[in-house]
Amino acid sequence: MLVTAHDHVDRVNSLMMLCGHYDMSGDFAFRVGLAGKSGVGGGILAVVPDVGTLAVWSPRLNKAGNSYAGTLALEWFSGRTGVNLF
Repeated sequence: MLVTAHDHVDRVNSLMMLCGHYDMSGDFAFRVGLAGKSGVGGGILAVVPDVGTLAVWSPRLNKAGNSYAGTLALEWFSGRTGVNLF
């Protein structure tokens, strides 16, 4: 199923990488290395390019309004699998 045109994918991923985690977007990009979008309800959606997406949820938020445990889980995942883009 096509959700968006293929030529929009890079633009959406780059926007998520740059501003998807409010004031902590740079920290998330550095620690997790995946494009992602957080929500104030505790959810995070992260993109593994050419593979798929990951979703995590935990309601405890950090000072920027992102899921504290979800960020740690994604950092652990990217470290264990080596999918960090950096």
